[in-house]
Amino acid sequence: MPTRYVAHRGGAAQWPENSLSAFRNALALGARILELDVHLTADGAVAVIHDPTLERTSSGTGPVAASTTADLKRARLRGPDGVLTDDWVPTLDEVLALAGPAGAALLVEVKTPGPAVRYERQGERVTAVPGPRYEGLERNVLDLLRSAGVSDRTFIMAFNPAVLAEVRALAPEQPTTLLVDRRHVEQSGARPVETVAWAREARASFLGVHYSLCDAAVVEAAHRAKISVGVFTVNDEPTMRRLAALGVDVIISDRADLVTRLQAEA
Repeated sequence: MPTRYVAHRGGAAQWPENSLSAFRNALALGARILELDVHLTADGAVAVIHDPTLERTSSGTGPVAASTTADLKRARLRGPDGVLTDDWVPTLDEVLALAGPAGAALLVEVKTPGPAVRYERQGERVTAVPGPRYEGLERNVLDLLRSAGVSDRTFIMAFNPAVLAEVRALAPEQPTTLLVDRRHVEQSGARPVETVAWAREARASFLGVHYSLCDAAVVEAAHRAKISVGVFTVNDEPTMRRLAALGVDVIISDRADLVTRLQAEA
């Protein structure tokens, strides 16, 4: 199967990340897969935003978990240059109203209110120690995906394996991805290829790793284990082409223009 390309946060290098403008523009360019992040709000809504707090990406302040949907509507998102725009922090149902009719596939990263996970080495074994979850976020996300009719073209992703366990308990058929960052490998003294075993232990069908961790050994080991491999976040074309040549299944990029061009070639 050819490599698939994903617009990260809708195209964070070109528009306000995780904004309706980003998702709308990426779809208009021809992006077929969108990546986005979700947190739980104080009033039980699913907010599409990367950080657990509002300051970096918007005019708002404080934790997303302490904000209401109305607070998010008032917050204005910053563009890649840091300048405030007319975009607000959207909810998942607003994004699905765009992506659903467009036929786009989705990678939805379920975030956590604090550090997602740490990996500890105990002799020869590396153990995942999950951080806290938002209680009920996974169920809310799954319900929204079902209502929008997009469950079958969505992967639920998380760094926290406890999130994936909750998704599996609620919707055993829902495809899941274990995400692993470079710091997780470094803090445990693991080799990148060991992340394949971490994904297998989390019962994920997909392994998503920082692109600097991905080499031929990781791809080969994952495919032997019948686990697909995705990499994040790659914004230069030569690196994207090199990883595609290794057989990486999914490449995530902030550059929606590169995503659509390379996808068309693939």
